Amino acid sequence: MNRITVYERANFEGLSREFTCDVPDLHELDFGNCIASLKVVGQPWIAYTSPKYEGEPYAFEEGEYPSVERPNSFSALRLVHHDLGDPQITLYERPNFQGACKVVTEETNLAYGYFNDRVASHVVQRGVWLLYQHPGRGGWHCLAWPGERLADYKPELNFQSRLSHLRPLQPGRPL
Repeated sequence: MNRITVYERANFEGLSREFTCDVPDLHELDFGNCIASLKVVGQPWIAYTSPKYEGEPYAFEEGEYPSVERPNSFSALRLVHHDLGDPQITLYERPNFQGACKVVTEETNLAYGYFNDRVASHVVQRGVWLLYQHPGRGGWHCLAWPGERLADYKPELNFQSRLSHLRPLQPGRPL
């Protein structure tokens, strides 16, 4: 069973709620903007800073999080239903899937290679990916979903060819 248990204070203290399905607006359940720690069992969950899965996304894979990066700021929760095994994304040097390309199947720090700060578009074949602006999972980040074809980073992501690190979300352990 996939589930997320959220707590109003750090270290799993205070009021808590457990969810097994998507929650588009935590405010409707009197638990909006109050999550400070959480536990995930099974598949990853995405927490959003605005209702209806809008705002900044934060991914939480299976495990315990005694504190979260943005406490008291999550307004929606979404379970990742996609198959996360055998991930693959193709990165392109120029917009509209043009120029040199690179197929990535695992966490990669682009800072050490030709594609650092040179990616302008991508196609996600499989898995859900976290894309980071800076090496070492740093800076602004976004999610890339299976089947996504993002033709130009500049207007759509505001990355402006600044992708330096990416990693696929890891599946939860079978129960």
